[in-house]
Amino acid sequence: MDESAAGSQVGRFLTLADTAEILNISASQAYALVRSGELPAIKIGGHGTWRIERTVLESYIEAMYEETRRLTLWHQSDFANIAELLPASPVRRLPAGFD
Repeated sequence: MDESAAGSQVGRFLTLADTAEILNISASQAYALVRSGELPAIKIGGHGTWRIERTVLESYIEAMYEETRRLTLWHQSDFANIAELLPASPVRRLPAGFD
């Protein structure tokens, strides 16, 4: 079965067990990521079953790759280029007279 067919069978939301399997961690570790807020999730139904949106998990994985890339750059260089370590957001400049 190809990846797109497998993805469409799973659906929009993943259980903690599905998430744990994808990340190759235990269900309790997946639950800890959700409880800490590191991995955004929602509670569904009266029993409060956690669900993680597939796109949110994919974004989380991408963010972890980026964090690892930056950490690796930092450790590989005595003087890492600070621009490579910062998020891709504009730098705030101080108004004149505040330098």
